[in-house]
Amino acid sequence: MNASAQPETRRWPPQIKFIVGNEACERFSYYGMRSILAGYITGAVLKGGLGQDADTSTEIIHLFVFANYFMPLFGAWLSDKFIGRYRTILWVSLFYCAGHGVLACSDFVGGGVYGKLTCLFIGLALIAFGSGGIKPCVSAFMGDQFKPEQSHLLQKAYGAFYWAINFGSFFSFLVIPWIKDHHGYSLAFGVPGILMAIATFIFWLGTKHYVRVPPSRETKTAGFFKVFFYAFQIRLKIVAADVRRLILPKSASESEPRHLGSYGKSFWDAARSRFSESEIDAAKSVPPILFVFALVPIFWSLFDQTNSTWVLQGQKMVPAKFLGLDIGAEQMQSMNPLIVMLLVPLFTLGIYPRLGRFASPLRRMAYGMFLAVGSYLIVAALQKQIEAGAQLSVLWQTAPYLVLTAAEVLISTTGLEFAFREAAPELKSIIMSFWLLTVAFGDLLVAAITKIFANGTGESSVSTNRFLLYAGLTFIVAILFSLIATTYRYRDAAAAEGK
Repeated sequence: MNASAQPETRRWPPQIKFIVGNEACERFSYYGMRSILAGYITGAVLKGGLGQDADTSTEIIHLFVFANYFMPLFGAWLSDKFIGRYRTILWVSLFYCAGHGVLACSDFVGGGVYGKLTCLFIGLALIAFGSGGIKPCVSAFMGDQFKPEQSHLLQKAYGAFYWAINFGSFFSFLVIPWIKDHHGYSLAFGVPGILMAIATFIFWLGTKHYVRVPPSRETKTAGFFKVFFYAFQIRLKIVAADVRRLILPKSASESEPRHLGSYGKSFWDAARSRFSESEIDAAKSVPPILFVFALVPIFWSLFDQTNSTWVLQGQKMVPAKFLGLDIGAEQMQSMNPLIVMLLVPLFTLGIYPRLGRFASPLRRMAYGMFLAVGSYLIVAALQKQIEAGAQLSVLWQTAPYLVLTAAEVLISTTGLEFAFREAAPELKSIIMSFWLLTVAFGDLLVAAITKIFANGTGESSVSTNRFLLYAGLTFIVAILFSLIATTYRYRDAAAAEGK
């Protein structure tokens, strides 16, 4: 019996192919739309654009991205508390499809530019609701398909998941701008909508095969916030009672509630009078994870600048030709998903197995932080040459792209794996939403640094000193991350061994 059961623990669940296929198509739809969004907002009205200025375009796009990474809180709450991950993904995806449809139909709406702007806001709101709503659910839902004895397969599974994301985004950066150039914006926005519909259909095809973790409403279990705030409330009462005892000993002794227990007990002990051991244990799994997550935003501050300051740097470099294709600053952005597709198999199949316990999730993320520092040192070196008047080929950016993408694979794919393996089953979606919020906070950090250290030239964000500042901040975080990696106590013993 054991011999026949053992191969099952070595194979991925068959339904994984539906989830990975769904993710590839969904990411094509999202990044395909994003690839032409800035050009659409700032493009000439006679050419189908909205004729807005660059600042308006930047404001709209960044508010949209922020909404994308804030909405996971709602998606996680909806799935974990009420309808479960499967129904959240399926139903919220329909709003996602509708958003693409609104953008595609904007040319057929009256009112000129204002009518199109209305369609833009409605379409982006629906896409943000859909994309953000399913973000914390899809990756957690994939993890749900694995049995406890298959936990060693999660490393490769999340590598494949992340590979699918970049497979979809790579081709979207090439295909959708071409469609826009040859057939206009309506079809260019319509094709991502078609891909999102296909993504939803692929996900639905696996319905009868999926393992579904019931929401807390069905299991009658309390979530993290309910347990935390109750324990916090009791601890406040205990502290108040102790203060009264010090000030007015007799009065405090008489009025102190007896059920509060001793002030020397742990924080979570205060909740044991109302919640079960499993509910408390689940809540206790969250703070250590959030402590790790608190150090991650600085990485996203660096990574997300590949779509801003790196592009602006590339515009000051000399365009190149590669295999007959014109490669400029914007085209260089496709380097990231291309490199990811090459590195994920290399890392998961070739490098991680040979590192053993040195490939535990937090160690991998620490390595990624140091690599991110290296990428910005390279970018700073390139910027110094540009400021000195050198005419550099834009292909020189391949070097920092390679290093930063390696850091992304180590941090982003590992972060998904870490969040799933360490979170209690009933809290996985909410933990995933906290992970996605690290991206939002990283973008806010860039905005804050740009505002605080502005020198009046409007060019300080693309300078040698600014790139070195980010490298220095990340180096400090990388050291802290390394310390955490050596002391963190994993709930999943296999993760600690890099398995």
